[in-house]
Amino acid sequence: MKERLVISISTISGTRHWSLGKKTRRSIKVLACSALVSSIAAGVAIKHLSSEVDVAKIKQQELQSESLSLGEQLDALRDLKSGLETDLSEREERISHVSERLFELEKVLGFSEDNLAADLDSRLDAAAISSSVRMVMLTQIPSGSPVGKSRQSSQFGKRTHPVTKKIKMHRGLDFAVNTGTRVYAPADGVVEVTRRSSKGSGNFLRIQHSFGFSSSYSHLKSFKVKSGQFVQKGELIALSGNSGLSSGPHLHYEVRFVGRALNPKPFVNWGVNEFETIFAKERGIRWESLINRVERRVSRQLQLSSQKDVLLADNSN
Repeated sequence: MKERLVISISTISGTRHWSLGKKTRRSIKVLACSALVSSIAAGVAIKHLSSEVDVAKIKQQELQSESLSLGEQLDALRDLKSGLETDLSEREERISHVSERLFELEKVLGFSEDNLAADLDSRLDAAAISSSVRMVMLTQIPSGSPVGKSRQSSQFGKRTHPVTKKIKMHRGLDFAVNTGTRVYAPADGVVEVTRRSSKGSGNFLRIQHSFGFSSSYSHLKSFKVKSGQFVQKGELIALSGNSGLSSGPHLHYEVRFVGRALNPKPFVNWGVNEFETIFAKERGIRWESLINRVERRVSRQLQLSSQKDVLLADNSN
């Protein structure tokens, strides 16, 4: 007899029977095993997918954190860009202001249009050298009046002496000032002589300056410095008077170059704005040679932009 499986189901309506053959049972078993395997596979897949989801969530959180960090960095870079743009704008304004001021300085220094067409560094270097040369020369060589804006009563040259009435070379410049007028050094130097006398030049003072120049002061009332003392331009050195062979209170002022008397007037009128005028008025001095030497000295002392590349190239070699 063939093996058969009978399934009976009883209800209030009666009992029903199903007969399952061997093939049917095998099919059911196969389906059950397949369902079980599928369930297990589905469970494994679900567990794997759940793990992948957790990993994805972690990565998503990391990406969100990294995105937040990148956003903060981007904001910082934007702030930095804004700051740099503001700083660049301010620097451009300062450069423009420097260029305008430099142009004004170049006009005072009397630069040509060729120099104005050069780059800013070269213009700054040229202006620095020129202004430094002027400063050195105007502080080391007598310039300006020793008694301010006082009236000049007698000029340099031949004249009739007011006391002796003889025609004589007047080697200085007389300032009509009252006794006790302050006398100031027209340049840096060292006091060579302070001599008291009631004759000739009266109380006499002489200062030795740089580059072979000297200045002297006659008919003084008193001295405010001593022989051998170093003095600066604008420093009080004496009080004017009426000592010696003099017809009245005044200051006799002389300027000499290696002992040779020069007309003091061009030196009294000499200043920054009239710097080159003295070269034409006093031709007995080799100004070009002097200026070249001063320029070389100044160039070594200044840190010039145009020389930096040369210095770096020399150091690299």
